[in-house]
Amino acid sequence: MKTLGFLSFGHWTPSPHSGTQSAKEALQQSVELAVAAEELGVDQAAYRVHHFARQLASPFPLLAAAGARTERIELGTGVIDMR
Repeated sequence: MKTLGFLSFGHWTPSPHSGTQSAKEALQQSVELAVAAEELGVDQAAYRVHHFARQLASPFPLLAAAGARTERIELGTGVIDMR
């Protein structure tokens, strides 16, 4: 039985007001979030896909990177936006 999961939206913008300035930072933070969530006992991590946008447009490299750094958490996509 699943106990807890999260859906990450992965937004970033080069705005000086954004805490995430690049796609690289968005990907790194997404992987780090899955690692930290697993350490806390979260069962599932889902990532939203942003087709035709600069942030997280392809989920599979992200899922592979998160899978390489985690052992037990279930990884997947939460929303696939096909505009």
